[in-house]
Amino acid sequence: MKCKILIFFLFISFTVSAKQIVVCKSCSVKTIKEAIKIAEDGDEVLIKKGVYKEQNIVIDKAISLIGEKGAVIDGNNEGGILIFQTNNFKIKGLKIVNVGLSYTIEYAAIKVIKGNDFIIEDCVMENVFFGILLEKSKRGIIRNNKISSNRKNEASSGNGIHIWSGEEMEVYKNEMFGLRDGIYFEFVKNSLVHDNVSHNNIRYGLHFMFSNNNTYHHNEFRNNGAGVAVMFSKFIIMHHNKFWLNWGAASYGLLLKEIYDAEIYDNLFEQNTIGINAEGSTRINYKNNTFLRNGWAIKISGACYKNVFAKNDFMSNSLDLSYNSNINDNKFDNNYWSEYTGYDLDKNGIGDVPYRPVKLFSYIVNKTPEALVLLRSLFVDIINFSEKVSPVFTPDDLMDNNPLMKRAND
Repeated sequence: MKCKILIFFLFISFTVSAKQIVVCKSCSVKTIKEAIKIAEDGDEVLIKKGVYKEQNIVIDKAISLIGEKGAVIDGNNEGGILIFQTNNFKIKGLKIVNVGLSYTIEYAAIKVIKGNDFIIEDCVMENVFFGILLEKSKRGIIRNNKISSNRKNEASSGNGIHIWSGEEMEVYKNEMFGLRDGIYFEFVKNSLVHDNVSHNNIRYGLHFMFSNNNTYHHNEFRNNGAGVAVMFSKFIIMHHNKFWLNWGAASYGLLLKEIYDAEIYDNLFEQNTIGINAEGSTRINYKNNTFLRNGWAIKISGACYKNVFAKNDFMSNSLDLSYNSNINDNKFDNNYWSEYTGYDLDKNGIGDVPYRPVKLFSYIVNKTPEALVLLRSLFVDIINFSEKVSPVFTPDDLMDNNPLMKRAND
């Protein structure tokens, strides 16, 4: 009991001692750097409306940095802007513009180095190199920020939210566009990414590597160079995401490379060059996804084993499935295929004739991409029919034995 009373009085003492430092052009404290210098742990720095041309502001105290509406920090394209080297901080409501460009230094609007237990929220970052850059940090919340740039190529652009070596992060309700990658994770674990919109980025809407035990849901990845790249990771859950309008010669909604033990369900893949491109990915459950009007719905390359595709809808894709091996170790069952022409005499909702999703023409296009110009021709219909009757080039056992007559996912 005495211990609890002591903690209570220490908390009251800390709260009373904390102060607010106001920054404005007519205040006694006129710059953010000056406010940081006099601030102590627990203080709030309130930045009033106005433009503050400052950069490389190092913050090593557990403070709150709050921007009044109209408060703008302009880095004048000369370097990074806010650099946090502390725990237990908060930044809210600031507009940060004109981060410097460097080919050797990762300049960012907000950079956090070895910071734990922090919140970055309600900020607008424009004309950035990197937007939010976190290094070796834990338990951060990044929410409701808008990050953008106008870079033209990968070499001169950075990422919107970039996390390297992080844990227990939550990234949600952010918008990223005009960047290299909207969100980039590397060596990040036990984190959650949800309700973000990442669009019109040069490379990926979301890109993560060597990042295990993470969940991504209810995000939208639209009109990026490619939608999402998931590489060298395991125990990933991706559900209720929307991948659409990711077009290009080598583009896709979702790239999976060396992924193990993942759950991918209830996602929409619409109007992508390739819905899902999987390579070296094993023990993945693809369930209740919708593939609509893509070039290829799914492309499976080598070393993809023990994957299950169940209750997915394949509708109006140019090619439903590309498979580059005549050996199959994956299961397709209870999917809906808009090109299925079988019958259901017993009216149980399941086709009486198995469906072969791999067409011979898909095999030909894999070998000779130029053959794609023959799509929808009578010649293609003939060779597809011949392969269906007597499979030679496509896996004999790759079929959906229980094709659905109606969509699984409305």
